[in-house]
Amino acid sequence: MTNPMPLPEAVSLIKRFRESGWRIVLAESCTCGMAAAIMGQVPGASDVFCGSAVTYRESVKSDWLGVDAATLRQFTAESQQTTDEMASCLLQRTSEARWGAAITGHLGPGAPAATDGHIFVSLAGRSTGNKVEKVASGEFVLTSTNRTDRQIEAAESFIRWISDQTLGSEGRG
Repeated sequence: MTNPMPLPEAVSLIKRFRESGWRIVLAESCTCGMAAAIMGQVPGASDVFCGSAVTYRESVKSDWLGVDAATLRQFTAESQQTTDEMASCLLQRTSEARWGAAITGHLGPGAPAATDGHIFVSLAGRSTGNKVEKVASGEFVLTSTNRTDRQIEAAESFIRWISDQTLGSEGRG
């Protein structure tokens, strides 16, 4: 069996984080750990990658990450508000990380038509003084139609987005 080549954006992200002395932690829902697996393909990822919490269910988002149950009730588990809390809460619980990123979304089957194929991403950063703040958030509509392809597309899009959002941040915080 041939090993696939690591995603180029993951390679550059790991290299840049190593050069900056940064570490990152992920919270994944719809990708079910696939973003972590993609990052883990990069040699030296352990220098900068703290890990990934796969929080598929609402109760786990609350129990493991500290997402407020009221946020989940009001906005649902697949919302920008929940994703923002996932990134911030996880970063607060991972003291060695400089960045925390999260992803949620509806990949089907059975997703509501209005949100089918939508993913939400969020990035939190630790600034000077150890304060955790939301840095960026976004929503993407996936082009893939089957679940496995959607998970791959979502995970790769997530890593590209993290790379884009952190590029040029070397002078921040």
